[in-house]
Order: sequence, then C-alpha cells, then structure tokens
Amino acid sequence: MSQESTAARFRTVEVSDPAFEADDLRFVTVKSPALRQRGDILVHATLRARQTTDAPLVILLHGVYGSHWAWAWKGGAHRTNARLQAEGRPPPFVTAWASDGLWADGSGYVPHRAHDFERWIVDDVPAAIPHAVPSVTPRSRVFIAGLSMGGFGALRLAGKYPTRFAAASGLSSVTEFRELRDIVEEPLESFGAASEDCSVREALLRNRDRLPPLRFDCGTEDTLLDGNRALHQALLAAGIPHTYHEFPGAHTWDYWQRHLADTLRFFAAVMARAA
Repeated sequence: MSQESTAARFRTVEVSDPAFEADDLRFVTVKSPALRQRGDILVHATLRARQTTDAPLVILLHGVYGSHWAWAWKGGAHRTNARLQAEGRPPPFVTAWASDGLWADGSGYVPHRAHDFERWIVDDVPAAIPHAVPSVTPRSRVFIAGLSMGGFGALRLAGKYPTRFAAASGLSSVTEFRELRDIVEEPLESFGAASEDCSVREALLRNRDRLPPLRFDCGTEDTLLDGNRALHQALLAAGIPHTYHEFPGAHTWDYWQRHLADTLRFFAAVMARAA
C-alpha cells in the first residue's frame, strides 16, 4: 500500500462495534471517492493478525449477483482462514471481502462511465482496512484473489497494477469480459468498459516482465474451463511464470470452499520466499 493509505481519504468511515461482532468479523462502510457513493467491506482478522505488525492483507473478490458477505456466509472463508492459522500454516492474513460496487448484476471490477469500480478495489479498499484493523499498515503486503467475475478482477488488476499486489489468484475465473454476456442481464456495452480492460490475457501480457506471482484453478466440470485452459496455454507460450491447477468440480460454492485454502497456501509460500 502507498503512503496515501494513511491520509484522510474518506469523508466518512463507519466501523462496526466490537461489542456486537462475532467470529472475528468486522464491517466497514466508507464513502468511496472512486465509487462516488458508499462501499461495503467485510474484514476477518484473528487475534494473531490483530497483534501482528504490518499484517498481510488478502482482498477477496466475489462473483456476480452477490456482495461482500458472500465469501463468508456462502463460502465460510473466515473459517478457512482461522483454521489454517490455528494449524500454524499461513501467515496471519487479514482477509477483506469488498463489494464490487453493486452495479446491476455485477460491475466486472472495471471502470464505468460514472463509477470507477477498478480504483475502488485498487485504491479505496486497501486504504479502508486500517480503519478497522490497525495492524494493517502501508507496509503490509497486499494479495488479491477472486472467484468467477472476481477471478477476472483479481487477475486483470494484478496485470494492470503489477506493483500493487504481492501475488494474485483466480478460482473458476472469467478470463474474457465477453464471457459475462451470458451471465448478466445488462448489455455489456452499457458498462462503458475500455477495450484494454476486457481481457485477463492482454492485461498480463502487457506487463509480462513485472508481474507478481500468479496462480489460478478451475473445476473440470466448469463451463469456464476452456477459457482457463486457453489462458494457461497463452501464458505458457509467452513464457510467463504461473501456477495452474484443475480439480474435480463445477462452478459452485462447494468447489470454492474446498479450494480457497490452496490460494492462501500459495500466498503463504510467496511470503516465505520473500522473507
């Protein structure tokens, strides 16, 4: 995170009262300069993470139709994070699940004409977390991951802003913006997305020499499997280092519940190599 993260970026910040919180979950709502409206974030920080100096931050992006709560109350991501930390495996990650801005069926995490859903994730969300968890600081390493539309966001943003993220991971990712056409109700033209923001492959190739460590996976019964295989082959052809896995499963929460741990272990390995 940049030093700007410590500045008074937000006109208003609302943080839940610890007296009423449970499972180490905390809610944050900020008035986002990028969204030009309020944005919601759900944060999970174990006691160990709250007591760690410069605690690493993992931003998890949700898919279409849902919001910031989906990773917790459909995927149990906070329980996965807590279980791995209790086993002493990953570092004390603070995990943050941000809404995508709640535009229509899904914003795609791309800049629109009136709202910049990209800068919301890249700039506003990391700046908001220290208001809720002070152990996250401008020196904290920031990781990004997501599922489906969120995988598109995570991988594309890591390609476009390679120095902002320590590593990136996608689960069952949309890899080309056009793949949203069969998922969302709104015409893709109405998003106003620039052509250069419509492809994970192009974003990664554009900054191929500066990319952070990358991984992605997909279920063998997933309708997005062909796109993930094509991305894997394109990165191999371009000589871009990455990790790719296929596992049994479909485009379901059962799959994402089981394989979030793979992403957190990958991020832990990245931190260990940098230590």
